[in-house]
Amino acid sequence: MSQAGPILFVSNAERPAFIAALDEARFFPVVDTGWAGAARAVEEIQPAVVLAVMHAGHEPHLAPLAKKIAEQSPYLPFVALDAEGALPHNALPFSSSRAGHSDRLIARLRAALRIRTLHATVLRRLPEVKVALPEADPIRDATVLLIGRGAAYPALSVALGERVGVVGALSIEAAAKHLNTRDLDGVVLAEGFTARVTDAFLTVLAEDTRFRSLPVVVTAHQLTQTYDLPNLELIPGEPAKVAANALPLIRQHAMEAQLSRTLRSIDAGGWLDPRSGLLTVEAFARDFAKAVEQALARGGGLSVARFAFDPGNSRAQLDAARILSRLMRQMDFGVAQKDGSVIVVFAETDFRTAHMIARRLSAVMRHTSNGKHEMRSDPVVSVDSLSPSDTARSLLGRLSADASRAAS
Repeated sequence: MSQAGPILFVSNAERPAFIAALDEARFFPVVDTGWAGAARAVEEIQPAVVLAVMHAGHEPHLAPLAKKIAEQSPYLPFVALDAEGALPHNALPFSSSRAGHSDRLIARLRAALRIRTLHATVLRRLPEVKVALPEADPIRDATVLLIGRGAAYPALSVALGERVGVVGALSIEAAAKHLNTRDLDGVVLAEGFTARVTDAFLTVLAEDTRFRSLPVVVTAHQLTQTYDLPNLELIPGEPAKVAANALPLIRQHAMEAQLSRTLRSIDAGGWLDPRSGLLTVEAFARDFAKAVEQALARGGGLSVARFAFDPGNSRAQLDAARILSRLMRQMDFGVAQKDGSVIVVFAETDFRTAHMIARRLSAVMRHTSNGKHEMRSDPVVSVDSLSPSDTARSLLGRLSADASRAAS
C-alpha cells in the first residue's frame, strides 16, 4: 500500500510563507486547491495529508471535505489552520500565530504521517490472522488527564467527560503519578498554575519519549517558547470549545493506540484482544488451565484477582484492563470477561502478596470519571490462591462466588 502522495493545501487566498517552507524542507510536494473543489481533489490527487486554512467562505465546504477525508484508507490526516469555531471530528487544529510555526507544522505532520503508516501496516498484515480491527470510534475508549484547579475545571471535566474518560489532577505532582501508571490519550492543562510551572511541566513532557507524541492542550497561558511536543496546541475559550477542538487530537492518539494494540495482537497470533490489550477469552482459558496444571505439578504458588464493575459501566472495565495490561508483570496475564469483570493471574505469588498488589491496582482504577456520574467505577475486588485440590474451574468459581458475596 503506497504512502506516497502530495500535501493538498486548501485555501481561497494566497499561500502563506510557512507553507512554502514545506517545499523547501523537501517534506512533500504541495498541491493547491480552492475550497469549492477540495473534496473532488482528495479523490483525484490521493494526498498523504490535507492542510486547510479556515478563512471566511469555507463553511459550506468544510463538512463535505471532512466526510471525504474520513472515507479514505489508510488514515488521511486533516489539519485545520487557524480555526475559530468547532471542528469536524477528524480535523486537527493548528494555530499559525505562535512562534516557530513552520517547524511546529512539520513536526505535527510527521507525527500524523507515522499514524498513517501504522494504519497501512495493520491493514497489510490483518489477513495473516483472525484479528478484527475495532470499528467503534476510538474516542469512545480514550482517556484524558485533566490538570487544573481554577473555576473552569469542573466545567471542563464535564465537557470532556461527556465524550471520554477523564482522570483529574489538582496538582502537577498528582498528574505525574497518573502519567506513569496509565495509558493516556491526551493532557489538558487548565488554569490554576503559573507560567513558570506550566513551562516546567511542558519541558518535562518534551524530554520524556513516552509522552512526546501525546496531545497536550493548554487553555490558560500564552506559550512564549517552543517545545518538542508535535501535538501541543493552545486552545483558550469556553470549556465546550476547548473540549470540541481538543477531541480530534485526542481521537487521533486513541486511534494510534488502537492500531498499536492491533499490531501486537497480530504478532501474538490473534491471542491478544486489540481493545483491552489483555488476552482474548479463549487464550486466557487455555493459558490459565496450563498455569494451574503446572503449578499443581511443581507445587509453586498461583493467585488470581477478580475486579468486578457495574455491568452497565463498560468504560470502567476497559480502563481497568488497560491499567492492568500496562502495570502487571510479564509473567502475569489477564482477561476482560463478558460479565464486566477483569481477571488477572499472578504467577508464583502467594495470597498475601496478591492481595496487596490487587489493592494497589484497585486504587489506581478509582480515579477515572465520565459524564455519567451515577456510574460506579470502584471495583469489587476478590482474591484467591490455588489449593492442592483445585482445578482451573473450581478456582475461578470460588473467586466469582467471593465477589458476589462482597457485592451484596
